[in-house]
Amino acid sequence: MNPRQVSIRSYQVGFGDCFLLSFKYDAEERHVLIDFGSTGLPEGVPKNQLDLIARDIADRSKGKLTAVVATHRHKDHISGFATRNKKTSSGSIIAGLNPELVLQPWTEDPDLSPEATGPRRREPSLAAHHVSSLAEMQLAAAQVLSEVKRVRYLSADLRNELSFMGENNLANLDAIKNLMTMGKKREYAHAQQPTALQNLLPGVTVDVLGPPTVDQSETIRKQRSRDKDEFWHLLANAANALGQAKSGKVKPLFPTYLAQKNRDQFPIDTRWLINQAKRLRTDQMLRIVRILDEALNNTSMILLFKTGSKSLLFPGDAQIENWSYALNQEDIREKLKAVDLYKVGHHGSLNATPKSLWSLFEHKSKDATAQGRLQTLMSTMAHKHGSEVRKTEVPRQPLVHALNRESTLFSTQALKAGLYHDTVVEL
Repeated sequence: MNPRQVSIRSYQVGFGDCFLLSFKYDAEERHVLIDFGSTGLPEGVPKNQLDLIARDIADRSKGKLTAVVATHRHKDHISGFATRNKKTSSGSIIAGLNPELVLQPWTEDPDLSPEATGPRRREPSLAAHHVSSLAEMQLAAAQVLSEVKRVRYLSADLRNELSFMGENNLANLDAIKNLMTMGKKREYAHAQQPTALQNLLPGVTVDVLGPPTVDQSETIRKQRSRDKDEFWHLLANAANALGQAKSGKVKPLFPTYLAQKNRDQFPIDTRWLINQAKRLRTDQMLRIVRILDEALNNTSMILLFKTGSKSLLFPGDAQIENWSYALNQEDIREKLKAVDLYKVGHHGSLNATPKSLWSLFEHKSKDATAQGRLQTLMSTMAHKHGSEVRKTEVPRQPLVHALNRESTLFSTQALKAGLYHDTVVEL
C-alpha cells in the first residue's frame, strides 16, 4: 500500500509553525501534524486563531491523527498544544484526536531530566548535563522576562527583543505536559535513529537527520553567530536601501545613541558609570536569552519523508551545528539532493538554511515554468524577530530573494487573515 498524493496544509499562525501532512491512500488518509505554536498573530486574525486551527485539524483528519511531531520546545512551535485546563482549548482538541505516536527530539526524554522518576544512569552522561542546562537556562529566561517588565531604561527595540526571546524560551510547561501524556506512544529520537513513524505510514520512508546527540556531535551545545559561507548575511540587491531613500525613511546612523536625559535623579559625575552599568546589564540579559534560543534551535528535529519519487524535508528550526552533522555525511547529502519540497527552516532566518544545503537541492530552477521545480513553504511574520540594522531580520531578505528566484515559494504572509493554504504533491 502506497500513498498516491500528499497534501500539506500550512496554517496561519503568524510567527510560528503548524503543518498538517495528509497522506492519501486508496482507501484512507493518514495525517501527521508537525508543530503547532505561535508567538504573535498578524493584524486582522482572530484572537482564538489557534482554537480555530485545532478545530480545522480535527475536521480535516476526521477526528484521528496518525502522529504529532513537536520539533522542539520553543513557544512558537508548541504553544498550540497547551490545554489551559479547558476541554475546548487547542491543546485539548489535539489530544482528543488520539495520535498513535508523539515524536519529539531526544532532549525531551523525561528520563534524562534530573527530576525524572524513572531509572537513571549511575554516571551522569553528557546528554543529561545538556538537558539539565537547558532547563536551568529556561528558568533564567523567565527571570529575564520578569526583569523586562520591571525596568524602565530599555529602548523600545531592546524591550521588544528581550520580551520576544524571553517569552519564546519559557518552558511552556502546559504544552509539554500535554505532549507527554497524549497519544498511545511517545518516541524521543535523534539523528540516524529509526522511527516508529515510518511503520505508521505504509510506503513512506522517514529519515531522522537531526538533532544529533551530544555524544554524536558536541557542537550542538553552541552556535556560531556568523559564517560568511553558510549564512545569508549579504544583501542580494540594494532594493531595500533604495526604497528607504525614496520614501524618506532613512535610519539614523547611531540608532542607540542617547542624546539627552532630563530630570536625572543621580549626580552628574556618575551618569556615565550608571549608563554603562545599565548597558552591561542589558547585554547580559540579551546574551542569556540568545544563547538559550540558539541551543534550543539546535535540538530541533529534521525529518525527511520519501514516498514514490518525491522527498519532503521538514527541519523545524534546525540551525548550523544541527545541520552540520547531517551535511558531513555523504549518504545524507545524496538524499538531500533529491528534495522536492522544503519547509524553510526557522521562519526564514539567516542561519537555518545553510548555503551548502541550498546548493545541494537539484530541483532548484530559475525557470518558473520548469516541471518538477522545487517547492518551498515558509511560515513566518515580518518585523517580529531580528533586526534589519544587524542584518538578522526574519525572514532574511537575501534568502527570500533566493527562494523566489529558484523555487516556487509559498509564505503564510500571503494568507493575511486566511486560515490555511494547501499544497498538493502528486506521487
